[in-house]
Amino acid sequence: MNRSALLLAGPLRRLGRWCLFPGARLRYRARTLALSAALLPALALASAVRADEPPLSLPEAQRLAAVRSKQVEASDLAVSASQDLAVAAAERPDPVAKVGLENLPIDGAERFSVQRDFMTMRSVGIVQEITRPAKLRARAAESQQAVRLAEAQKAQALVVVQRDSALAWLDRYYAQATEQTVLQQLQAARLEVTAADAAYRGGRGTAADVLAARGTLAELEDLAADASRGVSSSRIALVRWVGDAADRPLAGQPAIDTIPLHKHALDSQLAEHPEILALERREELARAEAEVARADRHPDWSVELTYSQRGSGYSNMVTLELTVPLPIRRANRQDPRLAAKLAQASQAKAEREDMLRAHAAQIGAMIDAWDSARERRERYRSSIIPLAADRSVAARAAYDGGKASLSDLLLAQRAEIDARLKALQLEASAARLWAQLAFLNPTPSTAEAATAEAATATSAGSGRGELP
Repeated sequence: MNRSALLLAGPLRRLGRWCLFPGARLRYRARTLALSAALLPALALASAVRADEPPLSLPEAQRLAAVRSKQVEASDLAVSASQDLAVAAAERPDPVAKVGLENLPIDGAERFSVQRDFMTMRSVGIVQEITRPAKLRARAAESQQAVRLAEAQKAQALVVVQRDSALAWLDRYYAQATEQTVLQQLQAARLEVTAADAAYRGGRGTAADVLAARGTLAELEDLAADASRGVSSSRIALVRWVGDAADRPLAGQPAIDTIPLHKHALDSQLAEHPEILALERREELARAEAEVARADRHPDWSVELTYSQRGSGYSNMVTLELTVPLPIRRANRQDPRLAAKLAQASQAKAEREDMLRAHAAQIGAMIDAWDSARERRERYRSSIIPLAADRSVAARAAYDGGKASLSDLLLAQRAEIDARLKALQLEASAARLWAQLAFLNPTPSTAEAATAEAATATSAGSGRGELP
């Protein structure tokens, strides 16, 4: 028996227990064989179509999302730009070349002559601003802090991509699981309707039984339509992150019962959170900018050397000048800028501490919700679903023995369906919380893949952003 037949065997055996009357067993088996004959070719064709496509695992989906993300690409370009600016920040200003014509007469017998007046000079010179080494070091430190901030923001973008792509993957996984559960129950309900109709025509059932079975079937069809819509919506959301790979079958469920966090050590564990790091880098950048503002309180000098050529009957001249700015209004110019940068550094520090507290409280609540969802899921698995299944079996036995109505049986079966769907809902909730907790920081493999892909794309399309 092939894999498709094995997949059908279990549900069909379970459906066999739901025949209304012992006398209908043969008719049910005939319908089961016909159903198997109709479905097996389709399942075999689907298996053949998907055989050449490897399942899409959660790490693979995250890697594809990081590679495709334009936000990650933009962050990588921002890091590259900051690094380029850091190289230029440590350099002295370029020298300034000067060419001039001085003391040219504009009237009289010597007007517009560059040879006859002894004061007329053709000059060429060079001016160099002498930046103090302390100021150059402060500017270089400021640029390095800008690079670190860009790197923290890139890590923040990677975290968003990893988390949201994981949530999209999990949404599709549990939407498909929900649809599969509903479709199994829907097929069983169709067999119930067929059996109820046959019993009514044979004089062994009532019209109320037929109507009850059809009502249950209609409800399940509506539930199946909603489940199908959920699968379609989750696929669309996943396409955003992984493109055409969203059509591949999904790999097995990830281990959602462990997280890399402990509720009583969140302050230290969240210190490396990208949002916290970004605020810390912003604080460090503001302090570096304050050091630059402090260095700017002391002006830079400029040196100018000029060579002046006069007429043939006069001697040439050389001029050396030293220019020193006079900060006569430092209290209104340089000091306010320094105070503003220091205030921005204090602001970033306060925001970082507040965000750390807020994140610790939020994540602590999420850990509690994750624990609660897993505990409730286990309660459904260990007691509620088995009890609902036993109730269905008991209702079936009572109905077969004439001690219960078909409505009682359908009610018990619907309670079992609701219990199974509720367990799936709880597991999906726990999985979403797990994704948000497990991917607070970017995983190294995804970060390396995104960086390598960005480097490859940059080298392949090197015409973009090149200097003329």
